[in-house]
Amino acid sequence: MLVLTVEQRKYLKSQAHALKPVVMIGSQGLSEAVIKETECALAAHELIKIRVLGDDRETREAHLAQLCELLSAAPVLHIGKLLLIYRPAKIPKLRLP
Repeated sequence: MLVLTVEQRKYLKSQAHALKPVVMIGSQGLSEAVIKETECALAAHELIKIRVLGDDRETREAHLAQLCELLSAAPVLHIGKLLLIYRPAKIPKLRLP
């Protein structure tokens, strides 16, 4: 799992304001399809929002940790039912401070 500094997280949060969720985690949880779709979205965008439809905060935290671990990504934000994760591309689009 990637680790970000406070400044990097602030920068990524500011870049995420205009983003729409590109992956949704439904009642089935983290299925293979969700993981595969998240992988594709990270490869294409580097920084993505994920909407979790469940109401349990601990489950959302577990989904965030598991996705970041499986996909070698960094957790940026968990607010409400939205998760924000980042993984730099081979040719980065975002320049982190």
